[in-house]
Amino acid sequence: MTMLQASHEIAFIGLTFLLAGFVKGVVGLGLPTVAVGLLGLVMPPAQAAALLVAPSMVTNVVQLFSGPRFGQLVRRLWPLLVTICVGTWVCAALVPAKLMAHATNALGVALIAYGVLGLAAVKLTVPPRAERWMGPLAGLVTGAITAVTGVFVIPAVPYLQGLGLDKESMVQALGLSFTVSTIALAVSLALGGALLHTPVLGASALALVPALGGMFLGQWLRHRISAERFRKLFFCGLLLLGAELALRGAF
Repeated sequence: MTMLQASHEIAFIGLTFLLAGFVKGVVGLGLPTVAVGLLGLVMPPAQAAALLVAPSMVTNVVQLFSGPRFGQLVRRLWPLLVTICVGTWVCAALVPAKLMAHATNALGVALIAYGVLGLAAVKLTVPPRAERWMGPLAGLVTGAITAVTGVFVIPAVPYLQGLGLDKESMVQALGLSFTVSTIALAVSLALGGALLHTPVLGASALALVPALGGMFLGQWLRHRISAERFRKLFFCGLLLLGAELALRGAF
């Protein structure tokens, strides 16, 4: 690779993470989907996924602390968070990956259906008395799906959306859920021997700069749009995420 080609690739990677961070800043999710989808044009998927380590983890933590209700959300959501870890580790230990070859595609279809229902204004509601058992159940299933697919959206996101949280609380709750899921998955991978090498971590750390810059721009925009527009953008994001997962490996 010539120096000119290398500089073009670095610029492309920077712009990709800037855009991915912006999407996450606006709707609270979507950084891995946007980044891997675009980076796949210039590098192997495994290399693209490795670059996501630092941007994904740090932007989740920033999102987690971007609102004023951290303690309140932890007290309310701890059953979901604990069982996400349990579900991830138990499933990773017990379920052979080859038995779930099409799990990612099926997850994409489920996300598409949920996105369509959301855009059609069909509201899913979690009654307060049901949180005691629905939270742990959603956590276990989310953890199991995370262990198999590396995606921690279903059913945690529908569950959180069903709690009727306001816009900023919802984004902060997503950050909390995604941070715990990322840590649980990282522990699972480390125990399985899938450790990252120092050069990969260094490149991933550099990708963090444009990702954070894009995220802060997205947050600036989110604070200036209405709750209804945020709802539509949120479900459009889920719809696009579902489409990418459903079509993954089809071409």
